[in-house]
Amino acid sequence: MQQQAPQNPPADSGFKLPAQDGTTPQDPLPKTAPDTAHMPVEVAPGGATNPSAAPLRDTSARDLAIAGTLIVALLVIYFFVRNAYVQHLVVRRVAPSAAGSAGWLMYVGLSFLSAAVVLAIVNASKYLTLAITGPLVLVGLVTLVAALFVGRR
Repeated sequence: MQQQAPQNPPADSGFKLPAQDGTTPQDPLPKTAPDTAHMPVEVAPGGATNPSAAPLRDTSARDLAIAGTLIVALLVIYFFVRNAYVQHLVVRRVAPSAAGSAGWLMYVGLSFLSAAVVLAIVNASKYLTLAITGPLVLVGLVTLVAALFVGRR
């Protein structure tokens, strides 16, 4: 008889049926909570009805600090612009009291308009609404028009 060479056991392919595994699951009941149950939730406008909508952006404290600094810098610049406008009106023979009033009206108008623009840039989805931006723009435009009329006397 011929001798057969000893055969090596086949390499483990890694595939096993659950019954072949020999182990039973620790918890035979299915999971009731998903894996993401303890993770933070991102809220998107429109929800499941509008999946293409961009998620709401949270305004960080850093963004608000930069916006506040920008508004304060613009207020300082507008104060110097106001003084130059008052000087210009006085040179044009407008009464100093009327020129001062027109200067302050221009200052307030520019301040309100720039506040509306800065807030819209910081977080448009939150601040660019009729309830917030509307009054700022309305007061700004009314005071700028009033500054032009007061400065004409």
